[in-house]
Amino acid sequence: MHRILIIFFFILSLISISFSSETDYFMMLKYSKVNVRFGPSRDHPIKFIYKKLYLPVKIIDKKDNFRKIIDNKKNSGWIHSSQLKKNSSVILNDTKILFNKPNKYSKPVAKIKTGRLLILKKCEKEWCKVETDNFKGWITAVNLWGYENKN
Repeated sequence: MHRILIIFFFILSLISISFSSETDYFMMLKYSKVNVRFGPSRDHPIKFIYKKLYLPVKIIDKKDNFRKIIDNKKNSGWIHSSQLKKNSSVILNDTKILFNKPNKYSKPVAKIKTGRLLILKKCEKEWCKVETDNFKGWITAVNLWGYENKN
């Protein structure tokens, strides 16, 4: 009987983990200065401050008007929902070549290094049109923090 209960709770925990990961989604910072708090209210102290406009963050929980976030470096905390907006940015998890067209045989435009923030313009199949600073072009849609494939 004890063994059956252990198996039951193990299966139940796996189901809850799979449901929670389905509710995670990405947003980005709306402002160039955003407070991250220890808890979901303005009464909680500030844990740290983001100073990066359009930084993509993953929403992993919510309570009232606050969202618990985690970033690409595994920093986490609570942000008021007014400080966030629909995501249209990504961070590179590895160095990539920016191409003129959405295929690897087109003209290379630039080499974009790991950790770079890119603004998404549109995505088609396994390619995304992006821009950063003075560069515009296409990159493969793999290893991008903040990208959710809707296909």
